[in-house]
Amino acid sequence: MTGFGGRAAAHALALAALLLAAGAPPSRADFAEGLAALDAGDFESALEAWRPLAEAGDAEAQIALAGLYRDGLGPRADLAQAVRWYRRAAEQGEPVGQLNLGDLYSRGEGVPRDLVQAHLWLSLAAAQGRRWASKRRQEIAVAMTAAELAEAERLAEAWRPAE
Repeated sequence: MTGFGGRAAAHALALAALLLAAGAPPSRADFAEGLAALDAGDFESALEAWRPLAEAGDAEAQIALAGLYRDGLGPRADLAQAVRWYRRAAEQGEPVGQLNLGDLYSRGEGVPRDLVQAHLWLSLAAAQGRRWASKRRQEIAVAMTAAELAEAERLAEAWRPAE
């Protein structure tokens, strides 16, 4: 075949070969594979499927990976790793990452207990409609000083998602 259609097909084929050679980014199919592995109790395979996605910036995979580390499914429980992955998702504006990070700060799990940081992250998740985050934020606010509350509110007002 000649003409525009033939050139377009040749270009598409060349682009596909280039992407394969360069190592194309992980796909959503990889995330689904991780979910299937999780459902089957194969936590190591779920970790292997989600890690490349998480490292590439996929917030949903970052949250899933954090959950494996938090709960000790596959890898041994590692709250510092859970915090790392929840933070990466939270900093992108993902409310589930924000509420989990805020909860870990409120409990001092994987990070030093910090009610200002807890309030900040829970406020951000609550602003996106997460009722549980709003309730948890109210619970910890009673243990905070007026200065701590003011600082948490200032941080929440100034916060912008990472790009």
